Formats: sequence, structure tokens, C-alpha cells
Amino acid sequence: MNPKHFHQRPGLILNPEKKSCNALVWAPGAQTVSIVSRFNEKHYLNQSAYGYWEANDLPLVEGDTYEVCLNDDKTFPDPASLSQPRGVHGPSMVTDLASYSWNDDDWNGLDIQKPIIYELHTGTFSKEGTFHGIIDQLPYLRELGINTIELMPATQFPGNRNWGYDGVYPYAVQDSYGGAGELQKLVDQCHQQGLAVILDVVYNHLGPEGNYLSQFGPYFTNKYQTPWGRAVNFDDEWSDAVRHFFIENALMWFGDFHIDGLRLDAAHAIKDFGARHFLAQLKEATNEFNAERGKKHFLMAECDLNDVRYINTPDKGGYNMDAQWCDEFHHSLHVMVTGEERGYYSDFGGIGPLVKSLNHGFVYDGIYSPHRKKTFGSSTDGQFGHKFVVFAQNHDQVGNRMMGDRLGTNISFELQKVVAATYLLSPFTPFLFMGEEFGEKSPFLYFTSHSDKDLIKNVRKGRKNEFKDFMGNLNPPDPQAAETFKKSVLTLREKWDSTQQALFKWYKTLIRFRKEQPFWAENPREYFEAEALNEKILRVAIRHKQDVFFMLMNFGPEKIHLDLEAVEPMLCSATDEWSGPVNHVHDLKKGNILELPGECFIFLKTK
Repeated sequence: MNPKHFHQRPGLILNPEKKSCNALVWAPGAQTVSIVSRFNEKHYLNQSAYGYWEANDLPLVEGDTYEVCLNDDKTFPDPASLSQPRGVHGPSMVTDLASYSWNDDDWNGLDIQKPIIYELHTGTFSKEGTFHGIIDQLPYLRELGINTIELMPATQFPGNRNWGYDGVYPYAVQDSYGGAGELQKLVDQCHQQGLAVILDVVYNHLGPEGNYLSQFGPYFTNKYQTPWGRAVNFDDEWSDAVRHFFIENALMWFGDFHIDGLRLDAAHAIKDFGARHFLAQLKEATNEFNAERGKKHFLMAECDLNDVRYINTPDKGGYNMDAQWCDEFHHSLHVMVTGEERGYYSDFGGIGPLVKSLNHGFVYDGIYSPHRKKTFGSSTDGQFGHKFVVFAQNHDQVGNRMMGDRLGTNISFELQKVVAATYLLSPFTPFLFMGEEFGEKSPFLYFTSHSDKDLIKNVRKGRKNEFKDFMGNLNPPDPQAAETFKKSVLTLREKWDSTQQALFKWYKTLIRFRKEQPFWAENPREYFEAEALNEKILRVAIRHKQDVFFMLMNFGPEKIHLDLEAVEPMLCSATDEWSGPVNHVHDLKKGNILELPGECFIFLKTK
């Protein structure tokens, strides 16, 4: 039987009457553990089983700051701190998550088959750079038509500027964004306006600055290495408590913040060769939570292994994630429109990979990858389309370019519209990155605000080394400079030019069009079939009940004429409604001949 502690949240939790706290700290190697209050009062915890220390009715109340003292020697912030008002090195603060008065009783959650996801970074999405700034922009997001926002990591990181993947307190909401209460308010407002919220969480590593977990116990293991150093300990000695730490974290987001879903960063870097993988255990805990509360919380995994084990059900040996990212759709589309074939893009030349990805999700599904020099991936046969999240841009694919340049700055306006239609009207779950809907020209750069001078130096050196083969006469922007962050803030709507306004209208139309057609609400993979007409033109046939539709994407600059009988154009990216060169969609059809302009998307219905 699991010990009782594995059903309790770690950290300091206020009692219902809010005049005291209960404490649970995991420190298996400690001789003594105590909570030190702001008045320098020391409250010793009682040693329990499995490395836990606990106490009830500690005389701390909301707003009190405290630290955890090990062995009557050094003090540290609480690993399960809910608030770090003085930053990652300062004391933790007792925080009341239960007092927020929710107004989302009518929110029943989002059907997992229907997300249209919009990824945003809290600090650069609005001029305020806070959760409240996002609330002010919710009418804009509703106008766009998306039904889900995905927040890049919002847990406490060093300083005020960071992507969030350097977070070191998984339970604490970033103070400069507004803290826990403001995040609760944001989620509440989203639900009242019909929007679901996904939070990006990082369970594969923690950042280097302010990371004191190893002082408490073996949260990390030397068995495996990740790109960020030692792996989180999910299967070595003492790993039960580490798994408990992160599972309770996920349940906190669901229960206390009403977050609808979690996006699990780099799930392939969660190293676990135990009999029951951590992700499978996390999904079981999520399902149990949903059954108890009658909710629809879900899990999405970012994974670059092309392995359907992540989304397979347990009876097939899977981890039962609700969806996973499909990077290869992005790679195929990116190479198709830019011609870039360096690095991993070399596996995606020509139109063939895009056709295959539209049909199967994965391009490398058990075939040989020349770039990797090995057979790679697994088959997606039998998988539902909504289980694959596809995109033309995301924070990684933009921000990890040396100059943070967005796709729209490297391709034409007309081609941007074709790209949008290709993934928004695909048989998969579509995912937008903030700003692409109006062709943001400002970059999205990599930025930090560390205080550790050696770390700052190493980050700068690492960025230069990463791009040494691409730099030429350029240098990557300094991640630590405030100007780098400022350049990444989205352009205000009142400063858009006419083409940006037209592109936004096009995105709105595509999203509305997707919602209106019934086959996207079912399993569109059953009805979609893509094929290449030549090296630049792709056709997708959609056969749903008695109806037959066609999508044509011309990625080349030359117009062509197609002999198509009994078809009616419904939507065309090249019309003047979207600042294109054609007056009206019906002008393209002359008898049986359809004129397909260069760099154009057309949706057709058979008569």
C-alpha cells in the first residue's frame, strides 16, 4: 500500500480556518528538518516514513515568508513553494490557493477532439507582460476564433525575462506575471468566455539558477543524461517521492487553477525504464481526478521520437497521452515553402514529405532517415487525427533560429496564406504561435535575466557556439539584454499595416470554416487523402458521406490550368477580399477549366 504522504501535496498548505499550516517536506538524508519563519522562529518537523518530514498546525498564515532548514544548518526555499516574491533565491511565501471565488461552474471543459490552440508567451503577448494583459486581449482571441490558449511555462524562473523553461519552482507561479491569484483570474475569465487553457509544464529538467532540489534529496539521477544535465529521477532509488512531487504538481494545476490541460515539455527526455512509466502513472492520476470531479482535464506530450507509444492506450503498452506534437508536419511544410534543407531539414526535401505527413502525421514511421542514419519512427495507422498537434510555427522553431526570424519574414504574403490553410484545414489538431495570424514582423528571440554572472557568460557562449556555422558576419542577440526581450513583444493592433489586417481576416475565416464543416469534428483522417499533382501542387480529397471536397495548394509562383468538371470554388486565398490579385473566387472557373494562381489555396466542392 502506498504511504499516506503519496496522497498529500508537498509544501506548506493552509488549514481551512487559515490560521495555521500543515507541512510536508521530503528530505530522506536529513537529520533534522525545520521551518524557519520570517521572525526567525524555528518549527521542527517530525520524521516519518519514506524520507518525509511533517507537522500540523504550524503558526504561519497567508503572506508569511519562510525557509526550510536542513540539519540545523543551511536554509533554502521550499521545493514546493507556491510563491517566491523575492525571486528564486529568496524565501518562500505562504499562499492561499483555496480562497479564490470561481465563476466557471458552467464550464464543462473542451472536447479533446476540437482544440484550436494558440500558444503565447505571457511576457511578450501584451504590452503589460502579465496575466492581466492577456485578460485584456481575450476579446481579440475570441474574434480570431481559437478555443484554446497555451501558456508557455509560467512557474518561477530567475529574474523577470525568460521563456520559462529555466523554471526552478514547479509549484510557484511567476511573480512578475502576477502570481497565483492572477493566473486563477485569467483561467476563470477564459472559461467564462469559452476558452480552454493549456499550461506548458517542464517535468524533464529544472533550470540551473535557484535550483536547490538536490539539497533535499535525490531528485536527479546519474543514470541518464539529458541536454540539460542529469535526468530527473523517475526510476532510480527514492524515485517514488520524486514521481509523487510531479504528479501532485499536475493535480494542483487541475484542481486549484482549473487548468484544462498540460503540455509536457520534451517528454522524450523523461527517462524512466521502470515497469510503469511516469507518464502512464500521471495519466492514471489525471483520469482518477477527472472521474472524481466530473471534469475533462487532458495531457499533451511534446516528443520528437515519432513513437505512438505516447498516445497508445495501456492495453497496447502505451502511456495514453491525449495528443502529441508532430514536428515532422512542420519540417515538411517549412522546407516546402522556404527551401531550407540544412540539418534535420535535409530529411524533408520536396513535396513528398508534406503529402505523407498530411496522410499519416509522421513522415518517418519506421523507414530509414538519412539525417539520423538509422530507421526511425512508428506507424500511425489506426490513430485519430486529433491526437497529432501540427503547426507552421512555434516558440522553438522561431526562437531557436539565430535571429528569431518568423516564417512570414522569409516567404511572400500570398504564401503565408497557403501555409495557414495547409495546417489549419489539415486532419489534425491545429496550433498557432502568437503573432503569426497577422504576419508579425518582429522576431521572437531567446531571452533571459539571470543574476549568476558565470551562467550569463555560459549562456552567451552557448548561443554563439550553437550558431557558429550560420553566423557569418552576424552575432546572435545577447539573451541577457533587455533590448532582446523588448524586440520580441508583439506589435500593437493599431500599428498593423493593410496586409497584416488582411492576413488576420484570412486566419479568422479559415478557423470559422474549419468549425463549420462537420468532418473536422469527427475523425477527419478517415475522409482525407493527399496527393501531389506535381512538385509544387498538392491536392487533398475529402470524402464525407455523400459530399466530396477538394483542397488545392499551389506552393509555386506559376499559375496553372486544371480540367475539373462539376466543382464549385468555395474559398480562395488569392481573392481581393484577402488582398490577393483575383477579384472573386468564381472568376477562376471558366467552364471545365480552373485557373489556379501561383502561391494560392482553393477549397472546392463537387456539384
